[in-house]
Amino acid sequence: MNIACPHCFTINRIPEGKSHKAGKCGKCKSALHTTHPVNLTEQNFQQYIANTDLPIVVDFWAEWCGPCKMMGPVFSRLAERSEKALFAKVDTEQCQRISAQFNIRSIPTLIVFKSGKEINRLSGALPEVQLEQWINQNI
Repeated sequence: MNIACPHCFTINRIPEGKSHKAGKCGKCKSALHTTHPVNLTEQNFQQYIANTDLPIVVDFWAEWCGPCKMMGPVFSRLAERSEKALFAKVDTEQCQRISAQFNIRSIPTLIVFKSGKEINRLSGALPEVQLEQWINQNI
């Protein structure tokens, strides 16, 4: 399984049958699994999404958005508990090209990616239980 390092974005191979949670990056020696969402930018978005075999749940948000601020802590708590998916955030104000590429029209919008392809999306904030159910159904 391939996983892009959330720190230096180098692609790392995890042997079959091994957990990514204990893995360290071969280049920067940082942990491959984080318990918080990775902040993606226009410079690293494609490399992280396309080169990671695990599902990645991406939160497209903005600082000025009330529902985004409300859902941010919920999204972070789910990232802490998740073992089957990785979590990332994209600031739509800073990454307008990515937002346009994925046709983000309302925020927050969550997109689940698997091997670089969009699997499903959800627009709007949800309570923690429903958000966790939606994520589990899509990973």
